[in-house]
Amino acid sequence: MYDISTRKRALTLVAHGRSLNSVSRETGISRAAIRSWQVRLEPLPRMAAPPPGPPTDEVSYSYLLGLYLGDGCISAHPRGTGHYLRIACADAWPGLIDACEAAMRSVNPARNAYRVQAQGYVSVVGYYAHWPCLFPQHGPGKKHERRIALEPWQQAIVEAHPYEFIRGLIHSDGCRITNWATRLVGGERKRYEYPRYFFTNLSGDIIGLFTAALDRVGVEWRQANARNISIARKASVALMDTHVGPKH
Repeated sequence: MYDISTRKRALTLVAHGRSLNSVSRETGISRAAIRSWQVRLEPLPRMAAPPPGPPTDEVSYSYLLGLYLGDGCISAHPRGTGHYLRIACADAWPGLIDACEAAMRSVNPARNAYRVQAQGYVSVVGYYAHWPCLFPQHGPGKKHERRIALEPWQQAIVEAHPYEFIRGLIHSDGCRITNWATRLVGGERKRYEYPRYFFTNLSGDIIGLFTAALDRVGVEWRQANARNISIARKASVALMDTHVGPKH
């Protein structure tokens, strides 16, 4: 009979990628015994995952990056064992909440995400040890009070999938509205309605990332003021409607 520490040592070697044959040779324990312990023994404490490389699902990441820059934050677990990524999504947009959760599950190497209801909004939350590696814009203080710049690998993803990044930013800090104006036609004043996209953010750096992505896809924009970007030209609105669309 083997004591619990011997069993756990053998299972730890297997958990680190060693084959049953090599562990059996090193410990003198039969493969059959080790295999049976894998089924019957209580799970070992979860080992910390290594820091990740760039995400494999670039489409979901580009969208989630836009959401994070607009309405996201990262906080450490109280025990220092990992981090929580939280994206705030208004209750008025259930489709946005679904899309956010799907993107977070796809990007999160732990594949977890859940929802926390608050007054008027839902926080979509994912737990993972290395969120700051995937979102290096994380830092102390408010985003608009510190420099926000993309890492080269993030920039490459945004350039490969610009509309997903734009959609994430619009879904967090933007909107599609219907404006109206009046014109004098044949002596009669008539009202005209036209769609327009707006993006609002306090960070000049984030506004710069947004407008650079718009430039990449040929969407014309105008800076209404220091905080607001307007997209109103018919062809550009049509592009946005095709590739981004309103929140839902």
